[in-house]
Amino acid sequence: MRVEVTIDKTKQLPAGAVEAFREEFQKRLERSYPDATFSVRRAGSDGMSVMGGTTHDKEVIDVMLQDTWESADDWFQP
Repeated sequence: MRVEVTIDKTKQLPAGAVEAFREEFQKRLERSYPDATFSVRRAGSDGMSVMGGTTHDKEVIDVMLQDTWESADDWFQP
């Protein structure tokens, strides 16, 4: 399975935020999906795509993504 997350390039994020997010989300993803590959990049809009997974996998990963962003105070130190 491959997971790709895009972050709107017009969003103003602190320096290092994208890399910190990448590392944290990768840890969380590997716990449930150890064989999944993951990428994050800046793009024209926010989004997520799950290739090779089921609808249930996409729902689980979507919740995981939301939880990761909402807990940024715990894992991101600018």
